Amino acid sequence: MSSPTPGRFGNAPGPAVFEALAHAAFARIPEPFAQHLGGITVHVEEFADEETLHAVGLEDAWELTGLYHGRPLDEESVWVAGEFRPRITLYRQPLLAEWCETGVTLEDLVTHVVVHEVGHHFGLSDEDMHGLEDEA
Repeated sequence: MSSPTPGRFGNAPGPAVFEALAHAAFARIPEPFAQHLGGITVHVEEFADEETLHAVGLEDAWELTGLYHGRPLDEESVWVAGEFRPRITLYRQPLLAEWCETGVTLEDLVTHVVVHEVGHHFGLSDEDMHGLEDEA
């Protein structure tokens, strides 16, 4: 996908496009990490709800572009049962706003969010990931 031209926007991509971009991002994650992603599902919602925002310490739904829901791999146990499969939720409206504001391709934005949330699946904190990004 290409960057939008300022002042010239067509129809906003729908949820199916976001899901396809997320699955394409998963497909580019290399081994040995990829072998641990099979159970993660992807969901697209317009915005995070109030409960979710409160749980992550945010007040503004425009600030949350994605969220990992689930137990990190380093905390999994055979003794834990009855939990939902891990999932990544992409929040479409905040991603669309960031796409329009930054000019970064939608594919790159979705990939960044997916990789960030996959980091949580592996037990990395936001601080860990920011540190890795700063070193890269």
